[in-house]
Amino acid sequence: MSELTATRNTDRSGRPVVWVLTLLSLLLLGFVTYASIKHNPLYSDRDAYGISKYRFIETCKESLHDADNLTLSLQGQPVKLSELITSSGQLHQGEHVVVKSTGTSSQLVQGVQHVDTGKIGLISPVTIAAASNDGSERVLGQASMQCLHDKATGKTDVSLSVGQ
Repeated sequence: MSELTATRNTDRSGRPVVWVLTLLSLLLLGFVTYASIKHNPLYSDRDAYGISKYRFIETCKESLHDADNLTLSLQGQPVKLSELITSSGQLHQGEHVVVKSTGTSSQLVQGVQHVDTGKIGLISPVTIAAASNDGSERVLGQASMQCLHDKATGKTDVSLSVGQ
């Protein structure tokens, strides 16, 4: 057997270096993970509010899909959104009301604020539109969405307002 085909290497000086590099890599990975979690814009104190910031934003956006249960405050007077639009004759045959947030994701995340002890809130602009079955939409107006979660009740309330 020649020198070039030897199957056994007796020099083990590189093995501790590999272990040290592996350990340093794991420590660096741990530090990067910790730093990422702490600087996450969706991080929130779930114990303080009873809901995570991410879940709160998603709940607010999901509530907009149920236009029949949304109230619209016109100059301080609460009115059911669907009743107002139907009674005003703005819906055509085969149309239904849709409400969509016009804020970007970063605006929504930055808009979440501490309101009171155990309460978290969000104010965001929304568009109210009439959607037909073929997917087309007609914008009926703009409003402001107020979303509030109360830890004591565990409930998230969403309302719309115009002219305030």
